[in-house]
Amino acid sequence: MSIGDLPIFTMMKQRLHWLTERQQVLSQNVANANTPGYAAKDLKELDFGAMVDASGPKLAPVATSSMHIGSPVAGAAASFNLGQARGGERAKAPDFETTPDGNSVVLEDQMIKVAQTQMDYETVTSLYSKSLGLIRLAIGNG
Repeated sequence: MSIGDLPIFTMMKQRLHWLTERQQVLSQNVANANTPGYAAKDLKELDFGAMVDASGPKLAPVATSSMHIGSPVAGAAASFNLGQARGGERAKAPDFETTPDGNSVVLEDQMIKVAQTQMDYETVTSLYSKSLGLIRLAIGNG
């Protein structure tokens, strides 16, 4: 197995590809800001949980104390609801600004998304290079 095939690197590569695709979609939105009837587009967010599930076998956490959140203590009564501690899901709000000619591109929103995508790309590339550096250090080539 090469270093590039490690699951964490595969997930980072997928994220980089997604960010590249998103930047292309956003640039098309900006280019068509004055096109009558053009509807702004965006990509569906990557599902990190699905990427982790696809990466291989996982270890399951076991609660060893009744103070743990989200799962019952091993051997305790089954009165506790599994999965109680969850994060919130956020739905995408519909566009509220549509011009009389049917165009729904809001340049300010698109530019904010472009800047966020660029920052995310820089963050992932930084993580990728730092992870490679750590692996090189671990094998003695750093």
